[in-house]
Amino acid sequence: MKKMFAPLLCCFGLFGLSAQDAHVGSLTCEHRVNPIGLDTKQPRFSWKIQTEQRSWRQGAYHIQVAAKDDFSTKNLVWDSDRIDSDGSILQPYKGAALKSGTRYWWRVKVWDEKGQESAWSAAAFWETALLSPADWKASWIEPEQEAQPPRYSPAWMLRKGFSLNKKIASARAYATAQGIYELYLNGQKVGDEVLTPGWTTYYKRLQYQTFDVTNLLQEGQNGVGAMLGEGWWRSGLGWEENWAFYGKKLAFLCQIHIRYADGSEEWVATDGSWKCSNEGPVRTNEIYYGEDYDAQREMPSWNTASFDDSRWRNVTTAKAPNTALVAANSVPVRKIQEILPVRFFITPKGELVADMGQNMVGWVRLKMKGKKGTTVTLRHAEVLDKNGNFYTDNLRSAKQRLRYTLRGDKDGEVYEPRFTFMGFRYVAIEGFPGELSTGDLLGIVVHSDMTPTGTFECSHPLVNQLQRNILWGQKGNFVDIPTDCPQRDERMGWTGDAQVFARTAAFNMDVSAFFAKWLQDLAAEQRPSGAVPFVIPDVLNRPDSMNVGVSAGWGDAAVIIPWVMYEVYGDKQLLEHQYASMKGYVDYIYQKSGESLVWRGGSVFGDWLFYHPSPDHLDYHVQPDAHTNHDFISTAFFAHGADLVSRAAAVLGKNEDAAAYKALFEKIKKVFAHEFITPAGRTISSASQTSYVLALHFGLMPDELRPAALQYLKNDILQKKKHLSTGFLGTPYLCHVLSENGEAELAYDLLLQESYPSWLYPVKMGATTIWERWDGQKPDSTFQTPGMNSFNHYAYGAIGDWMYQAAAGLRLGEPGYKHIVIKPLLTDKLSYAKASYQSSYGEIASGWERSGDKITLRVTIPPNTTATIRLPRADNKEVRENGVPIGFSLGLKTASLKGDGLELEYGSGTYLFEWTLTKQ
Repeated sequence: MKKMFAPLLCCFGLFGLSAQDAHVGSLTCEHRVNPIGLDTKQPRFSWKIQTEQRSWRQGAYHIQVAAKDDFSTKNLVWDSDRIDSDGSILQPYKGAALKSGTRYWWRVKVWDEKGQESAWSAAAFWETALLSPADWKASWIEPEQEAQPPRYSPAWMLRKGFSLNKKIASARAYATAQGIYELYLNGQKVGDEVLTPGWTTYYKRLQYQTFDVTNLLQEGQNGVGAMLGEGWWRSGLGWEENWAFYGKKLAFLCQIHIRYADGSEEWVATDGSWKCSNEGPVRTNEIYYGEDYDAQREMPSWNTASFDDSRWRNVTTAKAPNTALVAANSVPVRKIQEILPVRFFITPKGELVADMGQNMVGWVRLKMKGKKGTTVTLRHAEVLDKNGNFYTDNLRSAKQRLRYTLRGDKDGEVYEPRFTFMGFRYVAIEGFPGELSTGDLLGIVVHSDMTPTGTFECSHPLVNQLQRNILWGQKGNFVDIPTDCPQRDERMGWTGDAQVFARTAAFNMDVSAFFAKWLQDLAAEQRPSGAVPFVIPDVLNRPDSMNVGVSAGWGDAAVIIPWVMYEVYGDKQLLEHQYASMKGYVDYIYQKSGESLVWRGGSVFGDWLFYHPSPDHLDYHVQPDAHTNHDFISTAFFAHGADLVSRAAAVLGKNEDAAAYKALFEKIKKVFAHEFITPAGRTISSASQTSYVLALHFGLMPDELRPAALQYLKNDILQKKKHLSTGFLGTPYLCHVLSENGEAELAYDLLLQESYPSWLYPVKMGATTIWERWDGQKPDSTFQTPGMNSFNHYAYGAIGDWMYQAAAGLRLGEPGYKHIVIKPLLTDKLSYAKASYQSSYGEIASGWERSGDKITLRVTIPPNTTATIRLPRADNKEVRENGVPIGFSLGLKTASLKGDGLELEYGSGTYLFEWTLTKQ
């Protein structure tokens, strides 16, 4: 490293920053904006700074929490006073004990490093949920169900009338169900969430939702109603047809807490006085099946005070389940987007089909007008076959069907389902009265309502479509849990899929709360031995089963995802909460591997769906098989897990554990080299790209053998004519290994490869999401085996991480992006690449353009952070920043020549660098 001349650096002090105000905004509590229903007793606060000043750093902050938004002294609950700290994310509340069901207001102001004070932020709030089991006034109620109800059942309707005789100041509803519920007050649906209460490890954790219902209640007579569907509680989950995995009876729990203007309180709660009926319009509903709806059976005003329920049956109160009721800490599932079909057409088989133009997840809203008793059937599919016909073989036993029977309303009818969701691009319509026109059928996109955080774009249109496909795959499979696929009889939380995609997911959207919730279920499902099942929630094993299947790269979600979340969001508390789970899993492997430290039999799925030529391929007999030895995989992940636990322990101050697991990693590394690597640097799976990728990426290849191993990897890619052959476990790291070891151009070759197998092959074939298989649809338009061929499966979308970090150069320096690294990998294969990311501190952006040898790099670094910016093939004498020589650039802290480039240290700000590439 060569320092730049001191006289040049001295110029920095000649230019003072103009005095501009720093504004505090974007306040969040526990990663959420103004959350209602937090059962966290010490919530954590985050904020962002808006300022045009360069190199702005926080020197101190001051938080106030109050019972009212006037923050008067009498209403203050906690006043932190000035705290000297640059911390602006996840700062904990340290005041008096919080009360249940109470709104608290908070605000913050900050000082910069020079002592300049900001104004107070605008006030934000949070509301506590029910902080003690004693706060529940309601009883669980069950409709009068058969001891052995039928597999496909009508939805249940529950209701009660009640009177409120005072002026209402505020009201909150707390509700959950064993099943899926919709809550109504005075004829209106409560809230905009769908598929509540979501899917958790029900026998240990059941979420309840909190709703502000003040404006839905009225002085005088009121009516409350709920509709119950099967949901995940009683659907036949998985291909094993394990119907009613969690229980055979549906149940409901709800209480409405009313505060009157005179200060008095009242509760309306589920009890034995409620009534029930299953004679309503939803005749059949299930996650995989779909929904049958008979509008002739609708009961107008059933959820209002005026309805006569004298013919309805009584409910029974039920024993409370031995399950922890927890306030919902996930991201609500909502209807996010509406899509019009791009065309209607008739298939060669004569079926009327709507093409949504996008493989999506959710359902459709159908408008129609026709005779009473007419039934319209909708079926859903992802693809058409080679002849252009509707194709559903890959759904296996899932029906994905909606049936609607008209009531004959002369003004027309509108239908959309409640208790199911589908994965589809195409909708086959049977029995529609009249002629379908634009607007009659509308796609409703449904997923967890995660805030978009990242964008990526480059000069290659197919790569841009790939990024859109990755994003749509995330939308479709992040429906309360990270599912493998959203369409067939599966839709489960496969751990391996989630762990390989987690880092990419965190670029595209804010997944902090989403994964925090799912990881709690993972820990709840983890067996006492430390074993982590294949899917979370685990519906492949009974809750009391001790011997569950575990596979390397899948169970490792217990270790890898908490570490990724800590790195991305700087959330040390999440790491603390998951540490026992992380450690328990690695200890489980340690026990299984014994003194040999080789985890034999630990890989059930191997490098899932790796490429190998089919028997009818011309090179089948001469092309090497890319299979990776299973014990190689399991032992490599054992080492990686030990390494991550060591790092987590160090962060948490568990120094003995940090040293112990570091030593374990070194021991496994030595054994691994002896067992799986030849003295020449070959792996025992020498034809496997994944074997070299894992050994290099996890730091298991001896240093002296790394060049040879990299060459073997490179040779294999070149032998395959610049094609990859990795599966689920090797693919996420492949391009990283290449670019971090001097082979960035080869990594770009793989990204831009358009023929099978590659990322762009499905794009060329018209894909709008990521496929489960590299060749889900073959070049001749025939399909892979229908037994396992999803066209919306995000795992291979893990390349998005490399696109953000390497192609655009937007990299993590310190947890939470407190320090940022901008290090783009330039190539003449693209004329530009750019990415942005909304971090916990604010927007980070990195984008480069190339015109011949002229390079422009635009960078944004948010306030209260710093960055290392690397300009490849740059000479400090030639570089300009906003038109001035680099040495005169405001915000520059240090500059040095490193390798063939210039490395700069900057504070926050927006920068424009221009230079001419030096000769290589």
